Amino acid sequence: MNRLFLYLLTFLFVTIQAPFAQNRYELNSGWKCMNISKVPEQGTRISQTTYKLTNWIPAVVPGTVLTTMLENKMIPDPFYGMNNERIPDIYRTGRDYYTYWFSTDFVEKPTNNGEQVWLSFRGINYSCDLFLNGTKVNQTLYEGMFLRKSFNITKLISKDGNNRLAVIVYPPNTVGNPNGGQGGDGTIAKGVGHQYVAGWDWIRPIRDRNTGIWDKVYIEKTGEINLKNPHIVTLVPGKRMPNATQADALIQVSAELDNTSEQIVTGELSYELGGKKIARDVRLKPRSLTEVDLPVLTLENPKLWWPAGYGPQNLYQIKLSFIPDGQKVSDTEDLTFGVREIQTQWNNTTLSKEIVINGQRLFIKGGNWIISDAMLRFTKERYDAEIRYHRDMNLNLLRIWGGALPERPEFFEACDRYGLLVMQDFWMSGDCNGRWVDPMKLEDQWARRKYPDNHALFLESAEDMIKMVRNHPSLAIWCGGNEIMPPEDILIPLRDSILPKLDGTRWFIDYSNSDQMSKNTIGGNGDGPYTIQPVSFFWEKRTFPFNSEVGSIGVGDYESLQRFIPEKNMVLPVLHPGEKPSEIADSVWEYHTYGDVGYKGSIKPYGEPKDVRDFTMKAQLVNYDQYRALMEGYSSHMWEWYTGTIIWKTQNPWTSMRGQMYDCYLDPNACLYGLRKGSEMLHAMYNPVDGSVMMVNNGFEAKRDLMLVIKTYDMKGKESLIDQSLFYIEPSQVKKYGSIKNRVEDLCLEKGGFVRTQILDTNKKVLSDNVYWLADANGNYSGLQEMGQATLRAEARKISEGEIEVILTNPIGNSLAFFNRISLIDAVTKDRILPTFFDDNYLTVIPGETLKTTLVYRPEKGKRKMVIEVKGWNTPKQIVEIK
Repeated sequence: MNRLFLYLLTFLFVTIQAPFAQNRYELNSGWKCMNISKVPEQGTRISQTTYKLTNWIPAVVPGTVLTTMLENKMIPDPFYGMNNERIPDIYRTGRDYYTYWFSTDFVEKPTNNGEQVWLSFRGINYSCDLFLNGTKVNQTLYEGMFLRKSFNITKLISKDGNNRLAVIVYPPNTVGNPNGGQGGDGTIAKGVGHQYVAGWDWIRPIRDRNTGIWDKVYIEKTGEINLKNPHIVTLVPGKRMPNATQADALIQVSAELDNTSEQIVTGELSYELGGKKIARDVRLKPRSLTEVDLPVLTLENPKLWWPAGYGPQNLYQIKLSFIPDGQKVSDTEDLTFGVREIQTQWNNTTLSKEIVINGQRLFIKGGNWIISDAMLRFTKERYDAEIRYHRDMNLNLLRIWGGALPERPEFFEACDRYGLLVMQDFWMSGDCNGRWVDPMKLEDQWARRKYPDNHALFLESAEDMIKMVRNHPSLAIWCGGNEIMPPEDILIPLRDSILPKLDGTRWFIDYSNSDQMSKNTIGGNGDGPYTIQPVSFFWEKRTFPFNSEVGSIGVGDYESLQRFIPEKNMVLPVLHPGEKPSEIADSVWEYHTYGDVGYKGSIKPYGEPKDVRDFTMKAQLVNYDQYRALMEGYSSHMWEWYTGTIIWKTQNPWTSMRGQMYDCYLDPNACLYGLRKGSEMLHAMYNPVDGSVMMVNNGFEAKRDLMLVIKTYDMKGKESLIDQSLFYIEPSQVKKYGSIKNRVEDLCLEKGGFVRTQILDTNKKVLSDNVYWLADANGNYSGLQEMGQATLRAEARKISEGEIEVILTNPIGNSLAFFNRISLIDAVTKDRILPTFFDDNYLTVIPGETLKTTLVYRPEKGKRKMVIEVKGWNTPKQIVEIK
């Protein structure tokens, strides 16, 4: 597990400026810890450098008690097999079992000339007391998982520069009974923290409830004036087009200035952008915190920020500085931001909201995001990989689910780079917070409706989170909670005062499936379904007009399952047919939540699986077809039935077997590539209900002089051209070509067949290429089961460091070379190199044609030999040397 989580290394960020400028470094090494029961001394003694940390164990910071225990081999990997059942749960052990002291030494000399030293925490769970050099730092208990805190430790720095920090971290006050319910018995929601740690239908309980110093710890040096919480607002009036000469945009910048001195301080707050200096003279009272608004900057011909697929993700950088009169810089903040404006409007046809950016409406193709890692092992590299995968799926929005946490700045930075809009939930869920009667919950609805216990802490944490992430151009929507709005004394101040004051530029909806977002005209909870559906369902069954959660299956292939299921448990699920088919799976599969969202008979039309390897191969066919159909079906009714949809869900933070486009080791399955295909910006698709071919243009520009090509193939690879015609399509439009149903039914009657839709430009460049495999008249893929073997020629060549081109050729006279997965693997171990990003995968190559795809990976130090593996439905596995 540790090797596969190689991207969970800590990231050191150091910025050094001139004297009195920002000087910050992270305390992320040298930590040790010990359970409270083995430390009789008080924090005032432990935090002295003379105190010996004898027998204390190396600690992971940022991290949790459980990640430290795992690193020290005190527990087995909880993500593997049934190991999680071998780890004591805090509900049964009591809180002291996971209450730990954490300590580290650092060098920082006493300051002079008014320099200030700050100790800053970006996240602890759930409460703590801090001690430095024999003195208690915090006057009151530092409490709340989502609350940042900074402490002025200038006077506590030791004279010799050798300092000892000691932190005792207490678990949540109420840890919840992990009784199998959504959020266990629900009482985990009494605290201001994440709820999934008591278990959900897609995860088992996290045994320490993620107790620890889970986010970064910094030492920062400033002058007497500390510049805090800068805020950037960009206004982009009118309707804009990407890559055009732009009319002016307006930039509004403000910041908080904390005067730590006993004197009045005057000076200048300023930044420079576009050759202009924007500044304001400031007079600060002693011991005061003052918010300062700078004059509005008119930015000429701005380079705008756009979501992925619509335009470039341009980003600006400025340095905001405060300089006291006659002195050097006291403090600076380096800020990265994008110039864009988010708005919403109501669609009276669909009865749902539309998202508008820079004056252009977007059809939302989104994914629900839980958390990067269930044990909070976050890294910049892993965030980058996961957000890149979502960009590669042709999605344009991620919703951060309310049972998790406010995502980290590194997450938003990746979304800024890759162009993913973000909908950030606050920390409520209908399950724990009382929307429904639930016999698994300890308390009734009315008691749960009042969770959390400390509403003031919730609001303080919300204010802090807003300040932490509000400058990111990717942040688009605030949401009160998952499937439930906050209690009124939280909702009203959050909606009516806190957000307007601290942000005021983004849409706020009271809960994720609210009528504010999407009028519920068909019954239900305003989201779903969550299980596998016939592909025709997504085309003909109308769901909610802006569906916040709709999802399906997502089991990985055999290589993925091998990473967390013991060999003895590689047992096929047993299908029980009937009107509502069900499956009985191995106990380890069930533990890893195969459960209610299994394949339920959808594998059988491909032939009874011989073993688990065969089962997972056939599951990939279902995965690809399911998610392609999901997004195509919604797109086919764009602006008629729908203004957007958000898939439940696109990733898993542990080794779950449901709802994922890639597994927690960053290995994609066919869901990712089916969704990528169905979500193309310009796309031709086959409607399985009425047999029509449709074109979708998601872009802002009309597309003219394009050619639509429609072909069919029988199971021997014989090609028939149905039509080839020029067409044009307006911006953000769906256009129907006509029905080919009779031709397709005749083709598929006995054995099934293939339909191919392509869009070509005037240079015959393929802009969209879509191959469907269709069942016979009985609904079985009998032709695929009998398909002749195809001998595929494969080549691979290195284009540049970290980039490889793979070329697949299917000679004339072959069958179609169907559904070929390409993998980059270690030549010795045969393990996949992860993450690897492909232009396309699970490729079908027509006889007489050549397909090329490019893969990108992160080069490693050393000379590990890598090769390409290619294997498909009817093509033998081959290993290809990289030239």
